[in-house]
Amino acid sequence: MATTKTNPGNYFEDFKFGQILTHATPRTVTEGDVALYTALYGSRFAVQSSDAFAKAIGYPQAPIDDLLMFHFVFGKTVPDISLNAIANLGYANGRVLKAVYPGDTLSTVSEVIGLKENSNRETGTVYVRSTGRNQKGEVVLEYTRWVMVRKRDKNAPAPDAVVPKLEDRVDPAKIGAALPHLNPSAYDNALAGSPHRWGDYEVGEKIDHVDGMTLEEAEHQLATRLYQNTAKVHFNHHTESKGRFGKRIVYGGVCISLARALSFNGLGNAFHLAAINGGRHVSPLFAGDTVYAWSEILEKAELPGRTDVGALRTRLVAVKNRDCADFPLKNEKGEYADGVMLDLDIWLVLPR
Repeated sequence: MATTKTNPGNYFEDFKFGQILTHATPRTVTEGDVALYTALYGSRFAVQSSDAFAKAIGYPQAPIDDLLMFHFVFGKTVPDISLNAIANLGYANGRVLKAVYPGDTLSTVSEVIGLKENSNRETGTVYVRSTGRNQKGEVVLEYTRWVMVRKRDKNAPAPDAVVPKLEDRVDPAKIGAALPHLNPSAYDNALAGSPHRWGDYEVGEKIDHVDGMTLEEAEHQLATRLYQNTAKVHFNHHTESKGRFGKRIVYGGVCISLARALSFNGLGNAFHLAAINGGRHVSPLFAGDTVYAWSEILEKAELPGRTDVGALRTRLVAVKNRDCADFPLKNEKGEYADGVMLDLDIWLVLPR
């Protein structure tokens, strides 16, 4: 007699406001993960690439890339939150609170902080606050995201709508906790690959990161498996070939990591992504697309009690199959221009 012990994933009507979800499979980060992440995106920030460089400025060793940490913490949430998702819609209030090193073990817990059924009654938006911790129980990362999830039954009653109020930016006084006090005089600009430190950037400045990177099918599948992200839309061509795009969608985090890696050319000393103020995936990325990126400096901030580093609030925009010479974002109608995939508002930290 057949029994069902598999996990079909949660549908919209399975979520409850205030629900706490403890996600399975803690993940110990290894040097192999770091090497594979570099192979996938080619990130060149010296602090994350060199133990010697990191130790010289005050780290115990090279920390892992902040986005690699994000992807591991995010990936834990997928089987419980977005296995039946149509799209991940946006992010807010994200903070990196502690550096992660190879050998650390990451786990994630999420709280449902909002629910709203969509007008078609076939889907709903789920808002969650996810918290990643290391093996000591210390919070390393927290962020909010919202995702459109299918309903199992269109006629199932909808929960009362609760849409959380989200701040439009993280207070810069609340960032920088993941950084030891650094020795800026030991920070070697030549080895870092850029002469431009915090004081060299101005609000309103736009930076075309120039380089493009074409994404292959195997790369995005390998990346998403690395994070143990099990979302069906990224893997199952048999089902997705019958879906709205006729092919697999690339995990949005791949787009973020590609854009962040490309941003090295122009922001080479912005070694720490300290916070995600907000952002959204404007359009999907597919295998075969070529990604370009540009950044706009939105704000500069000194960090309380820190003379070693400063923060830049930047808008990181990724586009596909077009370069960024004209810094495309919105068209004359105020709509996102063709090709824009990612509009991400972040705080970056640079040496002073």
